[in-house]
Amino acid sequence: MPGLVVFGRRWAIGSDDFVLPGAFELFVRLLWWVGILVLYAVHKGQFNCPGGAVLHSYLLVLIVLLASIICALSALVYISMQGTISNPGPRKSLPKVLYTRLLLYFPEFIWAVLGAVWVSDSSVHCEKTVINAIIWTVIASWVIIIFTIVGVVIVFDPLGGKKTFYLTDGVSRNLESSQSGQLLYNVKSTATRVWEQRIRLLCCCIVQDDDHRVAFTSIAELFRSYFSDTDLVPSDIAAGLILLHQEQDKMESCPKEPEEVLCHSPSSLVTDNLDMELENAAHYMLFAAAAYGWPYYIYTNPFTALCKLKGDCCRNRPTDSDITGSDRHNFHFGSILKITGLQYRDFIHISFHNKIYEIPFFVALDHKKEAIVVAVRGTLSFEDILTDLSADCEDLTLEDVLENGFVHKGITQAATYIYRKLINDGILNQAFTIAPEYKLVIVGHSLGGGTASILAIMLRNSFPTLKCYAFSPPGGLLSKSLADYTKHFIVSVIVGKDLVARLSMPNMEDLKRRIVRIVANCNRPKYQILLRGCWYEVFGGDPDDFPTELDGRNENALSQPLLAEESLMVHRSPSYSALGDESPLSSPPQYPHLYLPGKIIHIVEESSSRRLCSSDTKYMARWSNETVFSSILISPKMITDHMPDVVLKALNSLSQEHGACLPC
Repeated sequence: MPGLVVFGRRWAIGSDDFVLPGAFELFVRLLWWVGILVLYAVHKGQFNCPGGAVLHSYLLVLIVLLASIICALSALVYISMQGTISNPGPRKSLPKVLYTRLLLYFPEFIWAVLGAVWVSDSSVHCEKTVINAIIWTVIASWVIIIFTIVGVVIVFDPLGGKKTFYLTDGVSRNLESSQSGQLLYNVKSTATRVWEQRIRLLCCCIVQDDDHRVAFTSIAELFRSYFSDTDLVPSDIAAGLILLHQEQDKMESCPKEPEEVLCHSPSSLVTDNLDMELENAAHYMLFAAAAYGWPYYIYTNPFTALCKLKGDCCRNRPTDSDITGSDRHNFHFGSILKITGLQYRDFIHISFHNKIYEIPFFVALDHKKEAIVVAVRGTLSFEDILTDLSADCEDLTLEDVLENGFVHKGITQAATYIYRKLINDGILNQAFTIAPEYKLVIVGHSLGGGTASILAIMLRNSFPTLKCYAFSPPGGLLSKSLADYTKHFIVSVIVGKDLVARLSMPNMEDLKRRIVRIVANCNRPKYQILLRGCWYEVFGGDPDDFPTELDGRNENALSQPLLAEESLMVHRSPSYSALGDESPLSSPPQYPHLYLPGKIIHIVEESSSRRLCSSDTKYMARWSNETVFSSILISPKMITDHMPDVVLKALNSLSQEHGACLPC
């Protein structure tokens, strides 16, 4: 549904978004009105107390005012229930009813002030029940007014005035091309500034330097280009995700062709063994999880972590290892020791320093596997999020590497920072001086997995035998040529429907198109989609079979785009040119396809059983390829499958079933 236009500007709310909040307020108002009626009827003729005449008039006007508000709310809810998301025609009279409802806030505000004055008057000596009722009436009025103001602030669109003008079809026809171009440039510049201000506000608690300002502008441009070509409100996106999830579940329950997977290593090396890689991955995932420090340790041991760390926090730091960055009370290092099981002397370097493009890592000796492990931390701070969102592409050019290509800009800068620390500061030389026969292994989870992958590419020439394990790395990381090059020394581990592993700009554009199409085609009102979707997500059951505008259309009609879909998708954003067949070859896409690094192990749930206080999940692992992760899957587990504890649990479960026969 295009954003509602009232007071001459667009708002981030649709005309069909008043059903649920309006129904809730209507329920409250009805109870309130009935209570005041009962109070007035019981005490009728008993207003002879000092101030009783004012009280009598106050209650009469309040009853009439509440009745008017109830009538306006009823009309607002009824009109908002009509039509569908893409068919706002039956709701065209809603702005007039909304104006009426908003006008009623003025007498309500005045009456709330008068009620507060009357209650605070010391000369009033009426019955205590009546006084308490008026107090609750005043409180209820102020609560509703405050919530309304908060709601207006939330749905306020800073670009509402300009975007309404920008999205009008006739604007470009009535202006000269130069004027139209200047107008669009001004709107885009304003949109970028608005997104930049929002990002600055969210990151107000961190120290901002030149790197931050450049990142803010880059991320603001990314958000502006992604959201500028649709006219959807947040509830439309929520409804679209609900519909996509149920459609996806229906497709999964139908008989289909087996998923395209590989039953042997993508590098076609017969010697590669899935069981061996799973065992190694389970071992090195401990290092990747340990890089998160005390937040991960307390998260996985909520009742005992503080007690276990209490003894370590008072110890002096080890003199043999080089520790940089802030680690108050030794909590981070103590947690790393607990998780990895290593000794103080096994650590070569530990960095807790964290800025944008500069993420924490540690270097340790793993005597069990005879390896020098470089573990890179994943996303845990605002600075890390800014690094994640710096998703522009840049060239990665390395000497003696023919497979140069595009990489994720923010993650590449983070990898360059660690590379310089390892090489220029002599950290790896120190490690290999202590253990010259050990091999080099680089690990990381999430952002750390992506950084570890690019760091492995940078170190590959100097250390030809190095190995990298990337756990749940971001999907939009390497171009196809680099992804193929890394299959010889990088293993990526993905669990289930992990969102981050499928996160890339082309995939996000594809998700946007799917949301627009399914929302435009659905013939159910939005409130029904949201209510049934919430029931399905919480209690399960069979996915609903929502009727669509595609039902009953012939094949010729299906080849034509729907008018509703065209109205919701205003124009293609620059990033979507990577997916469009009609994109001119002379204009390369701003966000080309980027892929996961290395060989990919995909771990999925085979079965799950829940008990009173625990759950038993059986996993299955298989070699997969990047095409399996070319689309974002909607699921309640799309976030939890990315969590490091879930990845570690799945790997430990599979490593314990080492001898199990895996189906191909």
